[in-house]
Amino acid sequence: MEKQIDIKNKKAFFEFEFLDRYPAGVMLTGTEIKSVRLGNVNMSDAWCYFSKGELFVKNLNISPYEKGTHYNHEPLRPRKLLLRKKELEKLQVKIKEKGLTIIPTRVFLSDRGLAKIEVALAKGKKLHDKRDTIKMREAKRELQRINKMH
Repeated sequence: MEKQIDIKNKKAFFEFEFLDRYPAGVMLTGTEIKSVRLGNVNMSDAWCYFSKGELFVKNLNISPYEKGTHYNHEPLRPRKLLLRKKELEKLQVKIKEKGLTIIPTRVFLSDRGLAKIEVALAKGKKLHDKRDTIKMREAKRELQRINKMH
């Protein structure tokens, strides 16, 4: 049984507050899917944009496949995301609002072995919101420590 791939964008969880989440397919080449299955993905600087009514992800770094030859892929190329038309229209209307953006939150493999990217409609956090997040995380850790002792 192969290992389950679930790569999260930890930086996005700290920087943004998520309003809606959508699982989206992603168009990959042969060597890209092999690298994804090995877990060679860095999505800390990734972001999404619309071009001609289609959604693309940019700066999603999928490392080149080690055993790939001259057919290997470009690591930072823009990749098309596959969503339903209604979802695309809804997202396109929402991002026109001030302060909203679309951020990829995680890369995972579906039950059928297809690579998927979960994208989220997000709103940037202010500095005091980030402090609240840190306080909550530290309080949760402290509670876990106390529960471990007893």
